[in-house]
Amino acid sequence: MEATKALSVMTARELTRLVLAKEELFILDVRNESDFNDWRIEGEMIDVINIPYFELLDGVDPALDQIPNGKKILVVCAKEGSSKFVAEQIVQAGRGNVHYLEGGMKSWSEHLEPVKISDLKGGGALYQFVRIGKGCLSYMIVSNGEAAVVDTLRMTEVFEEFAKSQGATIKHTLDTHLHADHISGGRKLAEQTGGTYWLPPKDADEVTFSYEKLEEGQDITVGNTTIRIEPVYSPGHTIGSTSLIVDEKFLLTGDILFIESIGRPDLAGKAEDWVGDLRETLYKRYKELSQDLFVLPAHFGKVSELREGGKVMAKLSELFGKNAGLNIQDEEAFRSTVTENLPPQPNAYLEIRQTNMGKMIPSEEEQQEMEIGPNRCAVHDK
Repeated sequence: MEATKALSVMTARELTRLVLAKEELFILDVRNESDFNDWRIEGEMIDVINIPYFELLDGVDPALDQIPNGKKILVVCAKEGSSKFVAEQIVQAGRGNVHYLEGGMKSWSEHLEPVKISDLKGGGALYQFVRIGKGCLSYMIVSNGEAAVVDTLRMTEVFEEFAKSQGATIKHTLDTHLHADHISGGRKLAEQTGGTYWLPPKDADEVTFSYEKLEEGQDITVGNTTIRIEPVYSPGHTIGSTSLIVDEKFLLTGDILFIESIGRPDLAGKAEDWVGDLRETLYKRYKELSQDLFVLPAHFGKVSELREGGKVMAKLSELFGKNAGLNIQDEEAFRSTVTENLPPQPNAYLEIRQTNMGKMIPSEEEQQEMEIGPNRCAVHDK
């Protein structure tokens, strides 16, 4: 009995696997109300309440009254210290099965969980890296000792270590577009591994570094697998957005098409200019593709988009059937949907764009702060 009343630490990895396994958890979030309302831990079997830390300095009774007995309890804050203090008080008050989140929400924001999507026809496999705390998705194609990483996040060591565990060398990194919600690790990872960094040239007018042009007509080979780059130049979220077809089965859509929404065209200040491109891509170019392709987006907005084992994917035909953004037949209604009443723009998105162009070189701590919060790249991420 005493062991259950000892305070335990929970890592972001342990929390991720608990969420993906749909296990019950009760979370007490002690951040400020505004931070909590902006961004919180979510899961199908998670109950969460917010009581700011300063309201618990004189005692945890206000929290105890709202915490159910018999459930696993996790206390979270921004960086760890406040949650550990409150969790200790809850244990001292006689509650058991109490944990605090190691590294706080910063740690939650940065954890990447690799999920195997599928074996590939020519050998090898396709993996999705779920950044569950921020809703970002990256991909690694591994084949015959080589690997390519798509929409790499700045935690490049995770990709290096995973490739090594698969006996593969990273030969290519690709960004489907110039990102505005997170700092790309693509160029850094290519430099570290001696690989080639690819970026759509129409998104690269202001970049300060060299890159290979990711555009139609290119085939990038990884081991025994060909990543087809044609015929899906797919502007709309950005003017250069380019989708990738892998193994003639998987459509990596970047931030153009998500499982429950579509990409927003306003993050470079060009909403009115790009709304026509977005509609053309979604309603014409994607319609002309095989509807049996599995869509693999660069983001998810809600935990409801996580499927078995944490996969975020769906057949293109399924999305044309039920994704609201693909079913707005009136062109003016579509225009107003994607240009008006949009969710707030991602935190520090202008600075993130500048960083991804090579115009800013923020410190590690500054990069963490810039990325805190949800991604909000979709029209419906409210």
